[in-house]
Amino acid sequence: MHDTAKKPLPELVSYLDGLAEPHILFDTQYRIVAANAAYRRQFGPDRSVVGRTCYEVSHHFNVPCDQAGESCPLAKARESGQRERVLHLHHTPKGEEYVNIELSPLHDARGKQVLFVERMEPLQVTRGQPEAQSLIGRASAFQRMLELVARVAPSQATVLLQGESGTGKELVAHAIHEASARAHRALVAVDCSSLPENLFESELFGHERGAFTGATSTKGGLVEAASAGTLFLDEVGDIPLTMQVKLLRLLESGTYRRVGSTELRYADIRVVSATHRDLDRMVSEGRFREDLYYRLSTFPIHLPPLRERREDIALLADALLQRVAPKRRLDMTADALTLLQSHSFPGNVRELRNLLERASLLCDGETIHQRHIEQALQSGRRPGNTENTTTSLLLPTMKDQEQAAELQAIASHRGSRADLAKKLGISERSLYRKLKALQSQSTHGG
Repeated sequence: MHDTAKKPLPELVSYLDGLAEPHILFDTQYRIVAANAAYRRQFGPDRSVVGRTCYEVSHHFNVPCDQAGESCPLAKARESGQRERVLHLHHTPKGEEYVNIELSPLHDARGKQVLFVERMEPLQVTRGQPEAQSLIGRASAFQRMLELVARVAPSQATVLLQGESGTGKELVAHAIHEASARAHRALVAVDCSSLPENLFESELFGHERGAFTGATSTKGGLVEAASAGTLFLDEVGDIPLTMQVKLLRLLESGTYRRVGSTELRYADIRVVSATHRDLDRMVSEGRFREDLYYRLSTFPIHLPPLRERREDIALLADALLQRVAPKRRLDMTADALTLLQSHSFPGNVRELRNLLERASLLCDGETIHQRHIEQALQSGRRPGNTENTTTSLLLPTMKDQEQAAELQAIASHRGSRADLAKKLGISERSLYRKLKALQSQSTHGG
């Protein structure tokens, strides 16, 4: 089979030609020896790839991927001796696109790797360059996140998206849904932070007519609306403790009941949840059920904040300007971009969008200058205050209000310690620590 590397078997080439996804066949020197019809359609009939290296065609590199800062599936396959998967940013006639690469080594009679089959599957919701309504970025932190998205999306695993506000958790949830087998059905988003506790159950599971005051007709819930699709629970850390047990039952058994009904219903859904809260800490404080946490976080994905991917700000700015000012062809000076990249962006991509929209309104021409960014930054906060200062002013006030509410609840409670802990939404251990701390403050006059 030594000659196969120079001239692949016609049967193999014919088989690859009949596959729907782009495939190439290359040798141990990275030289492409065959490309199937799907690959030729994607890159155009006039473009010859046979005889060229895979890294030159796909990346415009002059060295293999692992020597140019990318992960190389061939290098991984040589080390492991088996099939390998990676996420790559490829050059295509449409521009740069993220592509799922699956590489399988072929062995000769002595077990030596002689050829490699590479299958390519574009991620339709992601781009390496600006395009409306897509995940945009090239930074390593962004690519690590995308690789996890690409791996988990085709599965049925429950996914927990963790990241600061404004990092694009809903957009990532859509990407997971669109890359799954459920893409032809609905993705139903539930904003857990906006649902009052007394309406949470009926909104999620639905209710029967007469189940409560105002229930004049039977209504299906959001779980039913997501049937055969994806249920996206946004800000899952805000779900009341009393409701967490009912959500846990849904995740464990796949069943639920409408409010006011005894009929057990089956839910064919895939759950993706998101939060900006520290659920580990909430679990330790007794404010979030540990069993629910493990059910939701089968496959956790961290979304990097914008400050960890500053090199993506230029790409994001181009795309966002197209969205906030679609009728104008705005560009930005190098000084304006430098100023943008030096900002900390505590509000992440959401803050960047707002900032660029303000800058576009302050700009009368077609070019955003540094002065427009400066004005936009200043108008976004009180003069002399930074976002960190604002946060530090707000947090103690919120903490004081929470402590005052807890003190009032403790002072007026006449039942058991277990009942008080349940009333406060914390564990008895956390309640004990709070009582001990309050006693200490009282002793020291605090």
